Amino acid sequence: MGILEVKNVNKSFSGLKALQNVNLSVEEGKIHAIIGPNGAGKSTLLNCFIGKLLPDSGTVTFDGQSLLGIPPHKINQTGVSRVFQTPEIFTDLSVIDNVMIPCFARRDGSFSLHAVKRVEDEAEVRDKAEQMLVDVNMADKRDMTASSLSRGDKRRLEMAMCLAQDPKLLLLDEPTAGMARADTNNTIELLADIQSKRHITMAVIEHDMHVVFSLAQKISVLAQGTVIVEDLPENIKGNPKVQEAYLGGAH
Repeated sequence: MGILEVKNVNKSFSGLKALQNVNLSVEEGKIHAIIGPNGAGKSTLLNCFIGKLLPDSGTVTFDGQSLLGIPPHKINQTGVSRVFQTPEIFTDLSVIDNVMIPCFARRDGSFSLHAVKRVEDEAEVRDKAEQMLVDVNMADKRDMTASSLSRGDKRRLEMAMCLAQDPKLLLLDEPTAGMARADTNNTIELLADIQSKRHITMAVIEHDMHVVFSLAQKISVLAQGTVIVEDLPENIKGNPKVQEAYLGGAH
């Protein structure tokens, strides 16, 4: 049994079946990619993971706890953090202040920077935030305003903010979207390094097959709202079901 389990999940919109009897299992400490052509149901499934959508039927559990019905703003309290397609950062704050907010929020649920600066253990919070920046190779940018960062560095900053919440599961929605190849490769190296050092479970939705096959230790392929294959990366490329889903026929 995996640490993230999806069983018999169905979701329809106005009679259109977006997810049909979806089953998948993400092993603890592994990087699991979820891929599929446009309209396959990937984003719908991810939104079921984080409380934005409630399935019509089925279950989604993480570490034995149901994720269904938990509001998105409380999902981090279950040990789950999400990296968005567009980095979600506080652009008018400094890099270090961005990371201090979730360091403090992990304890009391508050995202108020003003509250962080009032507490007696501000030094402890700052030390932790600085360590997160070291972990994502951004310590030299700690005092920069977040809005001035490159897209790749904004992604690294968001990673640091997620890591500050001490997650057990990191959900990544196209983490390299819009990046140049150099930034993409740096992000691949960063994710692999984080997973190796922290043993955090990762579920990655990604269109870039270079990213998928560089990172994933297991892959689930969605097509027309259902999982058609779940296998090791080396068994995915030549699978005729995968070729048909992407290319319209076996080749």
